[in-house]
Amino acid sequence: MLDITVRTENAERHVRPSARELEELVRRIGARGDNFLVLQRVPDLPDVFAQVWHEHGGDYAVEHRGPAGYFEATAGEPATVAAVLVGWARRESGWDSRLTWSPLDAGPEREVPPLDLADGERAELEDRVREVLAGGYASREDLAEVAEEYLVTGDRRPVSRPQARELADRLWLERVAEQESWQGETDPERLTRAFAALEAAGITARENFTCCRTCGNAEIGDEALPGARGFVYFHAQSTEAAAAGHGLTLHYGGFDGSAGTTTAVGAEVVTALEAAGLPAEWNRDPGRAITVTPLRWHRRLVG
Repeated sequence: MLDITVRTENAERHVRPSARELEELVRRIGARGDNFLVLQRVPDLPDVFAQVWHEHGGDYAVEHRGPAGYFEATAGEPATVAAVLVGWARRESGWDSRLTWSPLDAGPEREVPPLDLADGERAELEDRVREVLAGGYASREDLAEVAEEYLVTGDRRPVSRPQARELADRLWLERVAEQESWQGETDPERLTRAFAALEAAGITARENFTCCRTCGNAEIGDEALPGARGFVYFHAQSTEAAAAGHGLTLHYGGFDGSAGTTTAVGAEVVTALEAAGLPAEWNRDPGRAITVTPLRWHRRLVG
């Protein structure tokens, strides 16, 4: 797997694709509404990306940006483009040698005025952004939106979009540096592994799904693949509780609505969690949630 995310013009998001999957995406683009790919590191880093644009019958326009600058090139063959992008994703030495690059002018950097906030407001805002960061599911764009909107009251908007982006990126990079000290598989990664096993076994499993239990229960059926027997999920409020050290609450059930199926699904969820090395508390009551605790919520950022 490549440590990148790939976004397409038609709103697909591919997290950690294989080299083969990336090449297939390069070969696919070219039709109206599906002309480009944008590649970002995992974790995403400000002003670091690669991208490619293509229309059927024409060359591929390739760009990359990073600490060394912003560059563009063209290529005629998708195999060449895919090889360059895979090399970029892997940070291979000489990855860019297949193409002839020209510098691009991104224009002057716009100066962002400092935040005009009282110390208490600034601390409150940064605390809120860090809470969202600790959950681990937000992108840099999500964080900037939180930073821009959190202190809005009536007609007062004390944080502009550029200021919000600057604040979000600063705190994002702090978290990126912090997670470099985390060793081995984390509890959220164990949880993802357990959910993948449940999904493969016919139980629809979703992380950080919707805002609350009411919305989760109303929408989980739309996520189910044909033949799915039941579901398990946790919502955004549960994510925040887990990140704050309070354990994680899982909601589950059977799609037929019966107590028997719900109990069976709950038992499968507990088995999958324990197989992944996570402790689960549940008394086999189909009306009671499953709690994963104790839990250390170190979810690595993606972006």
